Amino acid sequence: MGVELVDLSVPIVTGMPVYPGDPEVEAVPALTVADAGVNVLRLHLGSQTGTHVDAPFHIDDALPRLDELPLERFTGPAVVMDVRGLPPRAPIPPGAVPPGLAPGDVLLIATGWSRHWGTGGYLAHPYPAPETAEAIVAAGVRTVGIDALSVDRTPPPGSDDFSLAAHRVLCGAGAVIAENLTGLGRLADAQAAGCAIEVSLFPLALAGADGAPVRAVARIDDRAVLV
Repeated sequence: MGVELVDLSVPIVTGMPVYPGDPEVEAVPALTVADAGVNVLRLHLGSQTGTHVDAPFHIDDALPRLDELPLERFTGPAVVMDVRGLPPRAPIPPGAVPPGLAPGDVLLIATGWSRHWGTGGYLAHPYPAPETAEAIVAAGVRTVGIDALSVDRTPPPGSDDFSLAAHRVLCGAGAVIAENLTGLGRLADAQAAGCAIEVSLFPLALAGADGAPVRAVARIDDRAVLV
């Protein structure tokens, strides 16, 4: 196979799923070739739209904003925590954290929940328990991604069971969080086969922002088999 690039991003389209209460998404023509000689889209969306990263500022005014973080925080060798098969709304225990994590690693949590994208079941995703977030931080990891709506539980409709426990642990340590990733199952399988994986999660350059959409891309290399 050699090198394979895998897109881990969901497309940004009008009416796409958003976190409950976030701005709805609209992507419509602003200019057209027929009328203006060029095609230009008008976009209305929130900073947490689709596949995106959270800066620590997302949950605390005193923490770093998106443009205050080093670019190294958005790329690196990927380690997949494969927790596919967990039931809805299950907390992910600390024992699921892969051994050997090191500073500079990007931890990707593969729940398999991206298969529910666009359905009501997407809100019922598994999520890292606070103790699991603490174990990740203790390993020196400062970049965490998940193929789900949040690293914290998402309340079911009509519930006020809201939590930012994992966000507070991760962001409090200066970590960035990527959410709404997709395709992590492919990476989990590649990791099991011994392939080396790198991931890039570079956000839009929004000044002073709490987060931004990203084009998340993984690079799988079976010529650099891990031992």
